[in-house]
Amino acid sequence: MSDAQGLMLVRAVHTAIYLVMATSSLVVLFGAITGLHGPWLWAAAVLIGVESLVFAAWGFKCPLTAVAVKYGAGEGPLFDTFLPERITRHTFHVFGPLVLLGFLLLAARALWLGWS
Repeated sequence: MSDAQGLMLVRAVHTAIYLVMATSSLVVLFGAITGLHGPWLWAAAVLIGVESLVFAAWGFKCPLTAVAVKYGAGEGPLFDTFLPERITRHTFHVFGPLVLLGFLLLAARALWLGWS
């Protein structure tokens, strides 16, 4: 596989993971606010947990960014996904608080309010 093909594959996988994780963050928040729950909520919560562990294990940097650079991507968020940098630039500042709020609300609902 050429570097260009490898970079294309890494960027495609990284973009797909980004979209799944952004959706998972919103699913957790939605479930926490509405009280609706089911396998989709727990799958989203597990995905966020796994991503958080991977992120922490790699020194709070995405391991796929390093792989993209290995295949020739430039440094920075613009070159490791197919999404525009203006979308990915604030990922942690937007989704971090949303995920935290979602998990706090889930805990409150589960402990004090019960699942309706």
